[in-house]
Amino acid sequence: QVQLVESGGGLVQAGGSLRLSCAASGRTFSNYVMGWFRQAPGKEREFVAATTWSGGTYYADSVKGRFTISDNAKNTVYLQMNSLQPEDTAVYYCAADRLGLGAAVPTRGPDYGYWGQGTQVTVSS
Repeated sequence: QVQLVESGGGLVQAGGSLRLSCAASGRTFSNYVMGWFRQAPGKEREFVAATTWSGGTYYADSVKGRFTISDNAKNTVYLQMNSLQPEDTAVYYCAADRLGLGAAVPTRGPDYGYWGQGTQVTVSS
């Protein structure tokens, strides 16, 4: 089993920044993809960003140029969020799974087998 624990959420004014962290523990694996999803009240969960064991990074169009995903190669992934807007308000979830060589990066929630408990991000106008 893999355990994921997010931290770093909070309340910020529009235009501000936050950095989320996700620490993985347990039976982690080397060929991984780790992603961030978010779910706003009354909306479906949506893909935000992902990073892979080979160094690739992928973003939803809505966050490109504002959010940056990275990892420290020690089972922790970060999501730096700049220029936050009220529409970024949501519960942010970290997710992880194995990623085979040459496989496409998954952007759908069901493609990830491991999830954190979520952290609330609230952006005030």
